[in-house]
Amino acid sequence: MKVITDKKRIEDMCTRGTLVEAFPSKKELIDKLMSGDRIRIYYGLDPTHTAIHLGHAKNLIFLEELRVLGHEVIVLFGDFTARIGDPDKSAVRTQLTADDVKKNVADWIRQIKPLISFDDVENPALIKYNADWLSKLSFADVIEISSNFTVQQMIERDLFAKRIKAGTPIHLHEFMYPLMQGYDSVAMDVDAELCGTDQIFNALAGRTLMKRLKNKDKFVIALNLIANPVTGELMSKSNGTGVFIDQTPDKLFGAIMALPDAMLEPLFMNCTRIPLGEKDALMARGPRDAKAHIAADIVKRLHGESAAQSAEEAFINTFSKKGVPDDVEEVVLPKGASLAESLIAAGIVESKTEWRRLVLDGAVKNDDTKITDPNFAPTETVVLKVGKRRFVKVVVG
Repeated sequence: MKVITDKKRIEDMCTRGTLVEAFPSKKELIDKLMSGDRIRIYYGLDPTHTAIHLGHAKNLIFLEELRVLGHEVIVLFGDFTARIGDPDKSAVRTQLTADDVKKNVADWIRQIKPLISFDDVENPALIKYNADWLSKLSFADVIEISSNFTVQQMIERDLFAKRIKAGTPIHLHEFMYPLMQGYDSVAMDVDAELCGTDQIFNALAGRTLMKRLKNKDKFVIALNLIANPVTGELMSKSNGTGVFIDQTPDKLFGAIMALPDAMLEPLFMNCTRIPLGEKDALMARGPRDAKAHIAADIVKRLHGESAAQSAEEAFINTFSKKGVPDDVEEVVLPKGASLAESLIAAGIVESKTEWRRLVLDGAVKNDDTKITDPNFAPTETVVLKVGKRRFVKVVVG
């Protein structure tokens, strides 16, 4: 497989702003990509949630760029490590069952196929599972691997340091996670690992093991995390925040449009490959138009150009022209029944408390009329707008 060494393409990829840090250095990484050597690089995903958000998509877009340049790329599903979970800064993670992980992996493969080519004839991306090697390690193997690290190294990790300071327990098995992720590099004999900045500690554990067990230097390519620059809130599968990609084109477009204006630049830089030279002109069009352009670009990547155009038209019709979407959700309200309870049963709202808050905040409308009574009971079929973007047709039975 011939490796592409186009200087502009490589520099554009590495200087767009997504790449934060590289070990041993960015210069050495760029030099390696320019050398013509074909490298094996992987990106690991722990399927601890049912859906992938744009933060994951951003990493896969970068990995696909490396694949297109001719490098061997691997998407590694942590079907073993997901059952333990990378330690959290506040508490031990809930461990998943094998069935939970298996279902999540199947969902994730379906979701990421538009982002990276597993079907390319010359250079398809590969899928691997770390249970294939981690589940086969003996206790003696684990002791040998762990002998390459000290307790002092582990407790220097930021999230462990925070938990020690807060007096929150750290379970012994949590120290095993960096070792397991590190051993993934050894098992696959990779040249580089792609990760988020929150995974640098674990990726460097793999760099240590590669040097000691294989006498081989491994590049660590750390990409940024998508965060609101004002609040600092991250897209997170653990917290359920951010824009998840397992949505219809219309809902994905709407979810992006609902993000704060402060997210415009992070989305532009991370989730599109619109040329940087067009950035200022795009932003000058105003937040709404700029966001719509970005949303259309993201939906196009995941669902195709036709779906993106339809999603944008549906959004304009629904929200700019105050229309009602064609696929409005429908809830049957038996006569005399509670509207709040019917909406809860349909999953429109989570609780009576949420329904009451929405009503009192003026966030529920019948046409342009705000509903002010939490006990509102329609006597005929109505279409309610709940919050900024959700419509529900209430059919009185």
